Amino acid sequence: MTTLHALPIASLDQLFRNARTVHAFKPVPVTDETLHALYDLVKWGPTAFNAQPARFVFVRSAEAKERLKPALSAGNTAQTLAAGVTVIVAHDTRFYEHLPAQFPAYDAKPIFEGNAQVAEATAFRNSSLQGAYLVLAARALGLDVGPQSGFNADLVDKTFFPEGRWRSNFLINLGVADQAGTFPRGPRLSFDQVAQIL
Repeated sequence: MTTLHALPIASLDQLFRNARTVHAFKPVPVTDETLHALYDLVKWGPTAFNAQPARFVFVRSAEAKERLKPALSAGNTAQTLAAGVTVIVAHDTRFYEHLPAQFPAYDAKPIFEGNAQVAEATAFRNSSLQGAYLVLAARALGLDVGPQSGFNADLVDKTFFPEGRWRSNFLINLGVADQAGTFPRGPRLSFDQVAQIL
């Protein structure tokens, strides 16, 4: 019989049960070293055809935050400006150009190169997966996390990706939580409400 090797309870608590979506941050910087360590975890998450379509822009400097600010919803502005870094999770619309090196099993590039609809759906779905990996990797490294979709994606794209190849998906604030601004956790649906075992 195969034995499962679950993470310790404390690790599961840090990743899931005790973690919160953070809406307030202390003025604590997030270092280059931490951001490199973060990506070194994220890159191992599975994606279709090993395509890795996500692209990450770490908006950290005051100047870069000011460029991002006009695209933020009013309710997300203060927390984003306070966060140590805000990640623009985007996707590369031409991710398939890397497939010959990243997926050498067979030539998958033609599947996407001639079909913009399939390429866009694959890029969006898998960059969303990679953004979720980033949330968990950040928590694993001890960072507090605040993902958000309350922003003007078209404006972010015009500001940060004017060439049009990359497209924004969602934002993730990273840093150290200000517990005074952390909301109580909302309820979760039960297994029976959302799942079936067939």
